[in-house]
Amino acid sequence: MPAHPVHDDSHEGKTMASVNLADVKRLRELTAAGMMDCKKALEESDGDFEKAVDFLRIKGAKDVGKREARTASNGLVAVKHEGDSLAALLELNCETDFVAKGERFQELAAAVVAHIVAARPADVPSLLESQIGDKSVKELLDEANAALGEKIEVRRFGVLEGGYIGSYMHKTDPQLPPTVGVLVQLDTPNAQVAKEIAQHAAAMAPKYLSPDEVPADVVEKERAVFEQMTREEGKPEAALPKIVDGRINAWYKDFTLVKQSFVKDGSKTVAKVADEAGVKVLGFVRYKVGQA
Repeated sequence: MPAHPVHDDSHEGKTMASVNLADVKRLRELTAAGMMDCKKALEESDGDFEKAVDFLRIKGAKDVGKREARTASNGLVAVKHEGDSLAALLELNCETDFVAKGERFQELAAAVVAHIVAARPADVPSLLESQIGDKSVKELLDEANAALGEKIEVRRFGVLEGGYIGSYMHKTDPQLPPTVGVLVQLDTPNAQVAKEIAQHAAAMAPKYLSPDEVPADVVEKERAVFEQMTREEGKPEAALPKIVDGRINAWYKDFTLVKQSFVKDGSKTVAKVADEAGVKVLGFVRYKVGQA
């Protein structure tokens, strides 16, 4: 008998069962929105998480887009300075905090971040292929995997060079190694200001240095979300551009380091604090284990 044609009805008559509970919980963790709101957002977005987040933001769900995205990983953040003008930050992941607080794992992280400063690899694949002594970084990770019985992997690293670089490492649990690390690059030396701005970045999680550093496609996406949001609030069409511009500027104050209100003095921006100290912030790197 000839085979019956397969009818693809994946986009027809979408049912409540098309969204599973695990996805709803994941979206809720990501956005802090309610369970039913998350369920509806995923249904409306065909299960696309990015579209679902935008859907929730347009509908005005609380705090959506302001929380850091989480992943289910443990590990640590390690730093290595070479003088005042060169430093690297590394996130090394494992599966449990038991391994994270172990000596072998921490020694591996220290060796890899020191190698990053020395070798300056371009990206994670290049790092894994590079040699520490007679072994590649990948071989060292594989040996640690075998010895510790867990998946050990380099998630990301960043290098800053030039000017003056300060850092701040934060332990969210005193029994564990640092899980938040920040490098801050200033144009001229000022250890105190570099440390205070690094502490600020650790707490306030900026995504970009300044409005100029935000990719154009990110700005356009935010603008589209704010336009839709403003229309749904019933604002007059003629007022849209000004309102959307205001919301874009507010977004910059949330997500760009120099525009954020300084955590130790909310009356000043980070840019103002730097300016009063006679320095300029040239760059930063911030990693928190298990977050985007």
